[in-house]
Amino acid sequence: MSKQKVVLAYSGGLDTSVILKWLLEQGYEVFAYMADIGQQEDFDAAREKALKIGASDVFIEDMRKEFVTDYIFPVFKANALYEGRYLLGTAIARPLIAKKQIEIANNLGAVYVSHGATGKGNDQVRFELSYYALNPKIKIISPWKNKDFLAAFKGRTDLLAYAEKHGIPTKQTASKPYSEDDNLLHISHEAGILEDPAHECEESIYSHTTSPENAPDTPVRIRIRFKDGIPVEVENLTDGTVKTDALELFEYLNQMGSEHGIGRLDMVENRFVGIKSRGVYETPGGSILHAAHKDIEGVAMDREVMRLRDMLAAKLGELVYNGFWFSPEMEFIMTAMDKSQELIDGDVFLKLYKGTAYPVARTSPSSLYNQELSSMDIEGGYNQEDAEGFIRINAIRLMAHRRIVNQ
Repeated sequence: MSKQKVVLAYSGGLDTSVILKWLLEQGYEVFAYMADIGQQEDFDAAREKALKIGASDVFIEDMRKEFVTDYIFPVFKANALYEGRYLLGTAIARPLIAKKQIEIANNLGAVYVSHGATGKGNDQVRFELSYYALNPKIKIISPWKNKDFLAAFKGRTDLLAYAEKHGIPTKQTASKPYSEDDNLLHISHEAGILEDPAHECEESIYSHTTSPENAPDTPVRIRIRFKDGIPVEVENLTDGTVKTDALELFEYLNQMGSEHGIGRLDMVENRFVGIKSRGVYETPGGSILHAAHKDIEGVAMDREVMRLRDMLAAKLGELVYNGFWFSPEMEFIMTAMDKSQELIDGDVFLKLYKGTAYPVARTSPSSLYNQELSSMDIEGGYNQEDAEGFIRINAIRLMAHRRIVNQ
């Protein structure tokens, strides 16, 4: 009787390497799958490691461009944040990883998929909701919610002992007593020594950004061009570099943001499962893009559309964070976001300097800005006497409220 096939989302690290071996011991035929979404990883070494442990095959999928065009850009054109601060660097990547994993499972005829996310975090929810949404018949093996696995592995020490017993090479050292998640959009640092929110994150932990104090003393100026809310060109106005390819454009924003110390965030957030957690994030290119996109909207987006969009943006941030990318409500909101971005076109000029991406000018062929109406020096286009009635009408309810309070 042939073994049941399982596709494991494999990182090459300690946890998923142990899980790979454990699944083999449970009698499964394991196929390892790695998503290249821009993380700093030796994929050849990881492939060799997975095969040595016993994987039947290793799939390494380059999804960097798709990550930028189909996931990062749509979320950023919506200005979606989680809890008003977090740029969703990990959350945006999970549905793409899950989507390709389900495709591989379907192609292999695999009944099972597996992942290494813990039972306390957000990623288990993001992965598994995506799996079920994309293939309702899929079966999921989540070791960190499995009684037998939990009984065998109570902590890092047990994982390391198991790895040593089975000849699984590890890179675990005392130099990084915390957890990281790396991709093209950001890197996160959490757990370990960072679990105490009163403990200041040491400079040595940051890896994707120069400290603002050590950033260049001379600012650099760039221009980002938008079409329907999507960045289509970036130009370094200092040295003339121009990027138009989506992936190259975003990688260049990362480079500029990293050099100038842009995109650091240290916060305590609310996980979907109800636990608070502390995360330290570096999102250099994303922070520049977020600032520029909000700025072009200021000149090209209608006020009432912006108010409605901002209401939906908060909900969109929650959906992405909580793992509901492949949901009907997500489709509904993204359709509205697409509509809101029609004619959000033009150029934003930014100054990058010591941790800040500062918009300094903007132009748009679809600008709603009327200099004559706004000017204090030009009379035309607006009768200032009309403002008297406008103010009196808006004051009616304020005066009524004051009379009641005084009584």
